[in-house]
Amino acid sequence: MAEQTAPPHDAAGPAGATPLAGDKPDAAVVRDALGVGVAVGLSGFAFGVTSAGSGLSLLQTCALSLLVFTGASQFALVGALAAGGNPYTAAAGAFFLGVRNSFYGLRLSQLLALPRSVRPLAAQWVIDETTAVTLSQPTRRAARIGFTVTGLTLYVLWNLTTLAGALGAEALGDTAAWGLDAAGPAVFLALLAPMLRSTTERVTAALAVLLALGLLPVLPGGVPVLLSALAAPLVLFLGGRGGGTGRGRTATADTATEGHR
Repeated sequence: MAEQTAPPHDAAGPAGATPLAGDKPDAAVVRDALGVGVAVGLSGFAFGVTSAGSGLSLLQTCALSLLVFTGASQFALVGALAAGGNPYTAAAGAFFLGVRNSFYGLRLSQLLALPRSVRPLAAQWVIDETTAVTLSQPTRRAARIGFTVTGLTLYVLWNLTTLAGALGAEALGDTAAWGLDAAGPAVFLALLAPMLRSTTERVTAALAVLLALGLLPVLPGGVPVLLSALAAPLVLFLGGRGGGTGRGRTATADTATEGHR
């Protein structure tokens, strides 16, 4: 995530103070947060379809969205199960994808400075989208509004569309016959593509894809996804030998302030 020279300040300031030049109207923050929440929340339908198509029950599908609530991990889990992978391997892949949210939480805890009583609840909403919206705000007040509106909108919509997708999949029957089994990977790629801004990121993603595809015929389902993570340290190692890691890290940090999923 991008470094900031100073934490966001409180927009309100002393009574009667003139608004700072960097302040952002609350309405603009809410508009941006709603845009992200609605756009991404609707893709929960694809997860519901994919999960039901992989053999999970309606209750299991909805429980994943309610309790896990991180799209990439959810798609990774049901994708590995659909491919016939071991449930433990599939869960491990989902877990490692979700670890990034812990690092998001470390940064957001400083920016938001929420009361201790609400931190456990807020932790459920620490995901890619809320992090991106929060980090892009100029003040602490705007950051809190952006985080809350994005998290609430996305959580509600994601769970409602998950339910709709799972019910729809049951009504349609075999999702593979409709091509809906490809919905999950397609949505995941669409969310990932805008994040690949630098050459380092594109090379890492391409190498990860090659590793996963190359290992898919010879390893159990779910394992190729885990091993494809080796692409990141490999690219960093090769980049370090070529003197390019500093630039790669800077570009990667810059992307954390952009809206994405």
